[in-house]
Amino acid sequence: MSEQNFVDYVKICCRSGAGGSGMRHFMRDPINAKGGPDGGDGGRGGHIVLRGNEQMWTLLPLKYRKHVIAGAGDNGASNNKSGKFGEDIILDVPLGTIVKDVETGEVEHEITENGQEVIVVKGGRGGLGNSHFKSPTNQMPQYAQPGEPGLDLWKILELKVLADVGLVGFPNAGKSTLLSVMTAAKPKIDSYPFTTLVPNLGIVSYYDHKSFIMADIPGIIENAHEGKGIGHRFLRHIERNSVLLFMIPADTDNINNEYNILLNELQMFNEELLDKPRLLAITKCDLIDPELKTLLQVEIPKSIPVIYISSQTGEGLKELKDSLWKLMTEEQ
Repeated sequence: MSEQNFVDYVKICCRSGAGGSGMRHFMRDPINAKGGPDGGDGGRGGHIVLRGNEQMWTLLPLKYRKHVIAGAGDNGASNNKSGKFGEDIILDVPLGTIVKDVETGEVEHEITENGQEVIVVKGGRGGLGNSHFKSPTNQMPQYAQPGEPGLDLWKILELKVLADVGLVGFPNAGKSTLLSVMTAAKPKIDSYPFTTLVPNLGIVSYYDHKSFIMADIPGIIENAHEGKGIGHRFLRHIERNSVLLFMIPADTDNINNEYNILLNELQMFNEELLDKPRLLAITKCDLIDPELKTLLQVEIPKSIPVIYISSQTGEGLKELKDSLWKLMTEEQ
């Protein structure tokens, strides 16, 4: 997916429909010149609804649709006929979309399943017709309820990529290259930092027709949790990954220090990320010889399983798949 087409944040104004007014009416026919009240209820206003769509990967269709307006409900009619409901507006969104209130920043809804529907802004209720207000002491009520007005609210929609495995590492750690080798995805690959500016997804084939989804998350930098770079945009995509694969190149100055920096960025952004199963892959191992690999043992963190891999030669990729699958199945 091109960078221009991947949109993971939009702010839209949602205006639900007003409810129709109840009717004040009395039955009249050739037999009953003064019949009782028979005013019908007004129809409710249209809702603004979000629906999960597994075929969508971006919020692009909503990027330029700043105002979403639902229909108003019809007024009630005579003979106790209720007004028609206002037309609901249903917006398809990718799985992993969350809805936030603009004023408070509070998360109100999460879309995680295909076909899941949530009402983001409710339509106004229809007013009751005068037939509801008949009583022994008031046989001919002369009033009916007006419909409730619709609501006009701003909402933030954010997309957090749903994937089984999220690739975590600094720019140029080899994440995009690994994704291109293990899946059919074709991310942009180059030697300069921040080649990847949007998450890329790929499906990794496993034994017996099994598979899992891997996400190449754009490179984290130090102090990303403070919003440095495009910090929060990058980090929030990691929240929805089941397993985290940390990736650090073999030619890094100090592997243990780089791992701790990455771990700290995740912790400062959201402590719950540290509860996810994680694995460390030392990448670009084709650049070092066995002797240097032995010397690297001093720098390797002891608190996490480690695999040496090379996307160029294929070293360790089978072991990597097996280890990731084991971590995912242990979680389930």
